[in-house]
Amino acid sequence: MFDTKRPPVGELLYQLKYGRAQTKVEKLAIADQLAETAENFIRNTWRAPIDAILPVPPSNVRAIQPVLVVAEALAARLGVPVCTGCLTKVKQTPQMKDITDYDKRKEVLAGAFTVDPALTTGKNLLIFDDLHGSGATVSRIVELLKDPGRAKAVYLLTLTTK
Repeated sequence: MFDTKRPPVGELLYQLKYGRAQTKVEKLAIADQLAETAENFIRNTWRAPIDAILPVPPSNVRAIQPVLVVAEALAARLGVPVCTGCLTKVKQTPQMKDITDYDKRKEVLAGAFTVDPALTTGKNLLIFDDLHGSGATVSRIVELLKDPGRAKAVYLLTLTTK
């Protein structure tokens, strides 16, 4: 057993994804705590103009998708929509946390996402993800949101690093 030390946000995310939160009510309560932290950062520190939140499509199928439930809670707190149709995963990929080589990650992500320019053109978009690793996934997503997506601005918020 490892004596893992996580920051408070990292511990909440771990509990949401893998830990003690078993019921939907418990998971949603943790998601709301994470959303509150993100909201405080956005409103009081960052102040980025956001028209919509785009959760990064997950690699792993779960009954409750952590990134989506936190994005939905954050969107409700900020009064902006979650745009799941803006970015679509069209190719199954392995979990990025299992791939350590950046170039291999880029190779795996080639053709994995599409963007709907009708939903993204001229918008200030917040890409939201739970974990940040190498940045390969969000780099690819930003490229697509800028061209062909024609987004006005693209911001990124992740809860913690892996």
